[in-house]
Amino acid sequence: MEESSQGSFVTTINEEYETICWGCGLNLVLPSYAPVFKCGWCGAITNQNPVRVETRNFGLRRFRDRCFVVILAVFMLFVICGGIWAAFPVVFSISLACGIFHSVVVVSLAISTLSTFILVAFKCAGKPIDILYGTHPGVGSGALNNYTFCHHCSKPKSPRTHHCRTCGMCVLDMDHHCPFIGNCVGAGNHKNFIAFLISAVISTIYASVMCVYTLIHILPPLENQAAYASDMAHANSVSVLRVVKNIILAYIANAIFVSVRGLVLVYLFVASFSVAIGLSVLLWQQLSYIYEGKTYLSHLSSQGSEEDGEKSCGNLLKFFGCPLLIERYLPTVRNLRKRHKT
Repeated sequence: MEESSQGSFVTTINEEYETICWGCGLNLVLPSYAPVFKCGWCGAITNQNPVRVETRNFGLRRFRDRCFVVILAVFMLFVICGGIWAAFPVVFSISLACGIFHSVVVVSLAISTLSTFILVAFKCAGKPIDILYGTHPGVGSGALNNYTFCHHCSKPKSPRTHHCRTCGMCVLDMDHHCPFIGNCVGAGNHKNFIAFLISAVISTIYASVMCVYTLIHILPPLENQAAYASDMAHANSVSVLRVVKNIILAYIANAIFVSVRGLVLVYLFVASFSVAIGLSVLLWQQLSYIYEGKTYLSHLSSQGSEEDGEKSCGNLLKFFGCPLLIERYLPTVRNLRKRHKT
C-alpha cells in the first residue's frame, strides 16, 4: 500500500478465483483477468468465455451443398456423354486406331474422375481420435498438450482439428469446406481431393483439345484459307493478331452453317477450358500449401506472424505416401538458402 501525492492511498488487489481444468479435472487458482489458460499438468487449453452454439441455417447449408454436388455430377456426365456423342463419329472417321485410342483415354479419364469425386464427396473427412479426459489419474502429464474443448461436439479438439459448422463435426487436419463436393477436405480425404483435381484438370484439358480438333473437321472451310496462311507466315506480331482476328470473324460469319454437333462442341470447349483454368489454380494452391507443410486454415491463422514452416519436397512425398529416401535427392528451400549464403 503506497501513499500518493494527493494524500490518497493506492493498493493492489490480486483477485483470484478457483476453476476446474476440463482436461484433467484438477482445481486451479487463476487471476480473474485470465479468460484463457493452459493447464500445467495435462497441457489442455481452456477458454472461459462462453461459446455460443449456432445451429441457424444448418439445414440450408446442407441443402446448398447437396445441390452443388448434383450440379457438378450432372456437368461431368454431360461433358462425358456430350463429348462421346459429338467427337466420336469424327474421330472414328479419321482412323480406327485413332478412335480406339480416344475411347480408351476417355473411359480411363471418366472412371478416374467420377471415382475420385465419389470418394472425396462421401468419404469421412477425418474423425478425431477419441481420447480420455476429465480424470486426473487417467490423464497423464502433457497428454492433452494444446488441446482445446469443442463446445459444439462436447469433445476434446487437437491443435490441427477444426469444427465445421456446415458438416456439424470436428475434422482432423481440416483444410477447408468445399460446397461443390458437399464435404470437408481433411486428413481422411485430402489425398482423394488432390487426385480428383489432377484427374479433372487432365480430363478438361483433353476435352478442350479434342473439341478444337473435332471442330476443325466439322466447321466449313474458310474462304481465302491460303491467303490467311501466307499472312500468318510473313506477318509481324501486330499483323498476326489482325490475321487471327479475321479468322475468328470468318468462323463466326460461318456459324449459321454449323450443325448441332458443332454447337455442342463449342459449348464443351468453353466450359471445359474455363473449368480447367479454375481447377489448375486450385490445384497449384493446394500443392503449395502441402509443400509448406500447411493447410488452408493453418495458412490463414499464420498470416501476419513470423512462423515459417519447413518448405520441402519431403512434405509432398510424405503427403502422397512416397518413400522418404527420395527426399535426399530433392532440393529444399533451406538448403538452397544456405548454398546461396555461402
